[in-house]
Amino acid sequence: MKEFLKRKNIIFSFKRYGVDCLGAMAQGLFCSLLIGTIIKTIGQQTGLEYLVTVGTYAAAMAGPAMAISIGFALQAPPLVLFSLAAVGGAANELGGAGGPLAVLIIAILAAECGKIVSKETKIDILVTPFITIFIGVALSTLLAPGIGVAASSIGRLIMWATDLQPFIMGIIVSVLVGIALTLPISSAAICAALSLTGLAGGAAVAGCCANMVGFAVMSFKENRWGGLISQGLGTSMLQMGNIVKNPRIWIPPIIASAITGPLATCVFKLQMNGTPVSSGMGTCGLVGQIGVYTGWLNDIAAGSKLSVTAMDWIGLIMISFLLPAVISLLVGNLLRRIGWIRENDLKLDE
Repeated sequence: MKEFLKRKNIIFSFKRYGVDCLGAMAQGLFCSLLIGTIIKTIGQQTGLEYLVTVGTYAAAMAGPAMAISIGFALQAPPLVLFSLAAVGGAANELGGAGGPLAVLIIAILAAECGKIVSKETKIDILVTPFITIFIGVALSTLLAPGIGVAASSIGRLIMWATDLQPFIMGIIVSVLVGIALTLPISSAAICAALSLTGLAGGAAVAGCCANMVGFAVMSFKENRWGGLISQGLGTSMLQMGNIVKNPRIWIPPIIASAITGPLATCVFKLQMNGTPVSSGMGTCGLVGQIGVYTGWLNDIAAGSKLSVTAMDWIGLIMISFLLPAVISLLVGNLLRRIGWIRENDLKLDE
C-alpha cells in the first residue's frame, strides 16, 4: 500500500493538506472572487458596465477556481485537475456560506480518488474524469450542506462573541488571524471558510495589516523600499524564515495587532461587510481595504448606512496603515536596543 500511494503521489501530511492546499485555495479565491469583486467595484464606481460584467463572471467562478487550485497543489494529473472544475462548482454552491471550506475538503477527497484510478485503465480518458466528478459531486451532495452549516455556525459564533465582547474578541481575532497570515497557511481561506464578516471581519483586517505593515516598516532598515513593498503589499510570510531563527522579531507585529484589534472593534467600529475572504487579506493588493469600502457601499445600498463618513476613512487608515507602522516601529526599536532583535535579523533573502 505504501508503494502504491507513493507511486500515486498521495501523501497524508499537514503540510500538503493544511499548508499547500490552503495556500493554493487562497490563490484560486484571489483569481476569481477577489479580483472579480475588485473589478466589479471599479466598474460600479466609474460607471463602466463592462467592468461590472467582467467582475461578475470572475466572481462566479470561485468554486471551480478553488478546486482546480487545490488539485494543482496536490499535483493532480491533467484529467483529474480539469475534472475538479465541476467538483468545485458543486461543492461551493451546495456549501452555501461555508462553500470554501466544503470545496477544500471535497476537492481534496475527489482529487485523491481521481489520482488513485488515473492511468490504471486503457480507457483513462473516461474513467478518471468520471470517478473524479462522480465522487466529488456525490460528496458535495452528502457533505457540503452540513459543512456549510458547521462553518457558518462557527463563523456566526465568532461574530456573535465579537459583538458581545468587542474588546476581548477584538484582541483574540486580530492576533490569531494576523498570526495565520504570517504562517505558511492561508488566513484568507480561513476567513472565507468561516464566512467571517462584520466586526470580527474588521478585527481580522486589523490583525493582518498589523503583521504586513508592521514587518514592512520595522525591517525597512534592512530591506529598504523593495522589502517595504513586498511585505506591505505582498505578504509578511516572507519573514517566516527569520522568525524561525529568532521568534522575538514577531513580538512587535503581534503587539500591534493586539492593540489595533480592539481599537477597530470598540473605537472605530470597523466592519468588513464585503466578501469574507477580504477579511484575511490585510494590505495585500489593498484587498482588505477594498473589501471594507465595498462593504460600505453594500450597506448604503441596503439602507443600513446613510453615507461614508470622514470617521470611516480615518478609522480605516489608522487601523490599516498608521497605527501598525507606529506601534511596530516603536516596539521594534525597543527590542533592538535591548538586544532581542539584532542587526540583519529581519533581512530578507535577495
